[in-house]
Amino acid sequence: MVIPRQTRFAHITKAHPCFNEKIHDKVGRIHLPIAPKCNIHCRFCTREISECEMRPGVTARVMSVEDAIKHVEKVTGEMPISVIGVAGPGDALANEETFEFFKRANEKFPDLIKCMSTNGLLLPKKADELAKLGVKTITVTVNAIDPEIGEKIYSHVIYKGKVYKGKEAFKILSKNQLEGIEKAAKKGIIVKVNTVLIPGLNDNHITDIAREVKKRGASLMNIIPLIPLGEMKDYPRPTCAQIEKARAEVEKILPVFRACMQCRADAYGIPGEKDKHLDITPASHY
Repeated sequence: MVIPRQTRFAHITKAHPCFNEKIHDKVGRIHLPIAPKCNIHCRFCTREISECEMRPGVTARVMSVEDAIKHVEKVTGEMPISVIGVAGPGDALANEETFEFFKRANEKFPDLIKCMSTNGLLLPKKADELAKLGVKTITVTVNAIDPEIGEKIYSHVIYKGKVYKGKEAFKILSKNQLEGIEKAAKKGIIVKVNTVLIPGLNDNHITDIAREVKKRGASLMNIIPLIPLGEMKDYPRPTCAQIEKARAEVEKILPVFRACMQCRADAYGIPGEKDKHLDITPASHY
């Protein structure tokens, strides 16, 4: 008898507010901004040091591992926290600090779920290490599997010391994303896939992504709206109807997470309530 992934991992997902909508407003998470370097460039991405902007890729400051450990100690003493994770402001796997942090966090906070997000470029290489370090959940952002679409979303990839562009860059990224998801899932890590819906570009491609990542072992998918920035600043924001249509179609293939707040890299607290970020500045994402 094959036990569904959702059942096998229920003991983890029932305590993770970014994997379980039912507890989104009951328990908290802490994002630790210890990973400033990135190895790809998404055309819609602009990373910022800012206390004001409420979106991914933004933090008030980059933390050292030592400061991150102290931050976890402080916040867990103030509110119910179930998850600690690395979500930028760059790519978690492109920064050695991520691995140092998880090693120390696993020793110091054994009862907290360890989580991270990544573009997936280094995931095939790092999946074994993540499993050994006690990482239980990861989010991989997959915005395309078709090179014709992918090259319009990603401008370049830095891989093994070389810069790749165009379709070549995307093919390297996509291959590694899919292989990494498969490898992580086989290691018992719960994989959620984030997809940024870009109107007129990948909006009719999202079910293709869902079918492929399900085949590779992903347990959950999260479709999030484009925030028009960078090279895509002139693209339209998706409408609520476009997002709902994509979610409904994907839900026939994979479970869909619908409560994403598109949080900052330094966000902490209970996502369904007023969020916080570094320097204790209260801010609702909306």
